[in-house]
Amino acid sequence: MHRLTSEVLSKNNSDVSFLQDNISRSMYDLYFQYYDGTSYSLFSADLSNKDYAILLRDERQIIRGFSTLAVLEFTFAERQKRAIFSGDTIVHHEYWGEQTLSLTWCRLAGTIKREKPDVPLYWFLIVKGYRTYRYLPVFARQFYPNWRYSTPDEDRVLMDYLGRSRFGEYYDPDSELVKFPISQGHLREKWADIKPEMRKKPDVKYFLTRNPEYYRGHELVCLMELRADNMRSHARRGFLEGLN
Repeated sequence: MHRLTSEVLSKNNSDVSFLQDNISRSMYDLYFQYYDGTSYSLFSADLSNKDYAILLRDERQIIRGFSTLAVLEFTFAERQKRAIFSGDTIVHHEYWGEQTLSLTWCRLAGTIKREKPDVPLYWFLIVKGYRTYRYLPVFARQFYPNWRYSTPDEDRVLMDYLGRSRFGEYYDPDSELVKFPISQGHLREKWADIKPEMRKKPDVKYFLTRNPEYYRGHELVCLMELRADNMRSHARRGFLEGLN
């Protein structure tokens, strides 16, 4: 397996290619291989609300993965805060386990933190697949919700605030799930299936208890604070590269 190369596109830097149709079409074609209940119009509308896109390319410059994100600015508990909200993310299955995306994402998170170093920065994501949920224990020392410990009240209230402000009536604070009446994208059956041995792992087992109908496109609201001392070695290294 060859290593992928990464490129970060930013609206703030007026990257013309950020919304070029050929780029977004290639991204969608990859996404559509793995997700049902979606359309190009839905995908491109979501992309237009994002501030950054990370593209992964192979040696032939074919897009093999991507992640999109928006930077949210808000006031909570009378204090200015920021959050990176993750959007659509996919990596071609032939490159699963390749670390270019995670390192690039953490480096970008550090760059965003550097803009306002004194303002708390969070990773706010909604998760409809166990593979995405498993990024959290790899990246973070503390994150929520977590099978090892309960969510502190202050963080729970913040999660509810972000869930409601972003998704309104589709967010259920009791379950911490975002439930759309019509799927906004869910894993195709081939990729939604979880092998029995994987279901026994504590993080996967917990995800399934919290989001048992993930295959319908339900998404679990998750949160971690992006601080160097809250990040594990690989993630911390990329974060500090961006921060410094």
